[in-house]
Amino acid sequence: MASNLSPEYAYTIVYAKDVAKSVAFYAKAFGYHVRRLDESNRWGELDSGPTTIAFTPIHQRETDDRSGAVQTPHSDRERPPMERAVENGAIPVSKPEDKEWGQRVGYVRDIDGIVVRMGSHVVKPTKQD
Repeated sequence: MASNLSPEYAYTIVYAKDVAKSVAFYAKAFGYHVRRLDESNRWGELDSGPTTIAFTPIHQRETDDRSGAVQTPHSDRERPPMERAVENGAIPVSKPEDKEWGQRVGYVRDIDGIVVRMGSHVVKPTKQD
């Protein structure tokens, strides 16, 4: 019997050199709200909509020899999100450019060297008769 359940993407985990510093960087550079930073500084979470961005130390038994993943903050705010990120310590990788599918995309590198893809929301095309 097939299940009607479908998985939900709930967390992206960033393996960081300094959890507290990375949580503060993402909160300030990308405008996320800090949901949690435990007192051991080994786990932090940011509210980013339906998917939580979590942080844990890069050097631990389960994660040695692995690296972080590309994150994708979306923004349609007036202030360019890349400008805010760079002002707060991100390093520009590539300037934002318009894509053929209607999205504006650029890349920065965070304080742990992780490449962050920053893109506007894609607007669904209007139905043409």
